[in-house]
Amino acid sequence: SQMAGTLSGGEQQMLSLGIGLMMSPKLLLLDEPSLGLAPILVERVVKDIREVNERFGVGILLVEQNIKQALSVASRVYVMKMGNIILEERAEKLLQRESYWDLF
Repeated sequence: SQMAGTLSGGEQQMLSLGIGLMMSPKLLLLDEPSLGLAPILVERVVKDIREVNERFGVGILLVEQNIKQALSVASRVYVMKMGNIILEERAEKLLQRESYWDLF
């Protein structure tokens, strides 16, 4: 019975995911779902995104600046710089890098 605007940031993200899933989409577009959340809530949101993909077979297009979180969810990664794709790679290969700074 709580109004959506009074929910915490993490609860609002969960609500957004739920609303997005109500139409049984084949693809969810998620823009910075971890933005402004406490680290423990980021882990929860990432876990839920992974579950949506695995359990319901929904494709996820995730735009995220938190590289480690994005790679923990992604199967394929596209890195953009100044509006151009500068790298296309499988997530597990990108995870093997020691540093990501050269991409930025």
